[in-house]
Amino acid sequence: MKSYNIAVIAGDGIGPEVTSSAVEVLKATASKCGFELNFDERLFGGASIDAYGEPLTEETLAVCKASDAVLLGAVGGPKWDKVDPSIRPEKGLLNIRKGMGLYSNLRPALMFEELAAASPLKNISAIDILIVRELTGGIYFGERGRKESDEILPDGTPKGIVAYDVESYSVGEITRIVRQGFTYAQGRNKKLTVVDKANVLESSRMWREITESLKPEYPDVEVDYLYVDNASMQLIARPSSFDVIVTSNIFGDILSDEAGQITGSIGMLPSASLGAPGTPGLYEPVHGSAPDIAGTGKANPLATILSAAMLLRWSLNEVKAADMIENAVRKVLADGYRTVDILGNSSDSSLKVVDTTKMTEAVIARL
Repeated sequence: MKSYNIAVIAGDGIGPEVTSSAVEVLKATASKCGFELNFDERLFGGASIDAYGEPLTEETLAVCKASDAVLLGAVGGPKWDKVDPSIRPEKGLLNIRKGMGLYSNLRPALMFEELAAASPLKNISAIDILIVRELTGGIYFGERGRKESDEILPDGTPKGIVAYDVESYSVGEITRIVRQGFTYAQGRNKKLTVVDKANVLESSRMWREITESLKPEYPDVEVDYLYVDNASMQLIARPSSFDVIVTSNIFGDILSDEAGQITGSIGMLPSASLGAPGTPGLYEPVHGSAPDIAGTGKANPLATILSAAMLLRWSLNEVKAADMIENAVRKVLADGYRTVDILGNSSDSSLKVVDTTKMTEAVIARL
């Protein structure tokens, strides 16, 4: 029997609840499909700060790198807002991505037909977008700091202390992520949108230059460019016209959340962070730790369950098992099961509003 090792790092807030749900679904799926999953649970984020004084320990990182894949819940919360920036929970996310060599973040934004009423957009048509976000470069990893300035602003105000964060990208970093964008577009609807700010940023101009240099290698893919401010508007105005979006770290961070919300709920969106072929990927829901609803049973586990399906598909090549989970989620929605975040303004009395546990049980029953 095939056996795989999965590192589980639940994190904070609702993280432990939704990862527990995904693990139960994975166990049931593995049993039906004839393979074995071994889970190694580790602390991460705020929970790790409380226990060890840092968001990501070397031991946890080593376990993740030695695994076949990593399942992550969510990290952070107000409890850790005032800790030193060098050990903030979010710093753990940056470090695990860098430590595992995860440079590509895949964020599908798919609107299930049954959830159209939950979208904030009126008369919404089908949405099926894949956002390919560069994950280990850009402003989040650039030079940063503060320095004193003696300059005076034109109105006479002293500048004082200046804080800075540098957006920096190399040819290699851009090339590998744009190539991925082209490749994914070839397997979908053959349309690639590059989102940048090339009218202002030199780094964005290089994104365009490299994309243009790669275009001849992918003659079947249509390419267009949008400035990030325009892209954010067009995602609202014409979301169904997008196929694959490739963009920088910070722009992808923002646009993927926007795309998620227009599909009905960010609680439905999975993601995968991948590195070089043959290395473990990290799978997590797009939503945050939502500490305000932790322990209430209101957390929607479907994004993490769908992340588990991506884990099976992309890291373990267990395609049948991944299809089984995704189809079970579709059946659950078709049968009227809803957590509060995907209920929307529906007045349909046939809908079944359930908690985290009941939603998980409903998915398992339909595998």
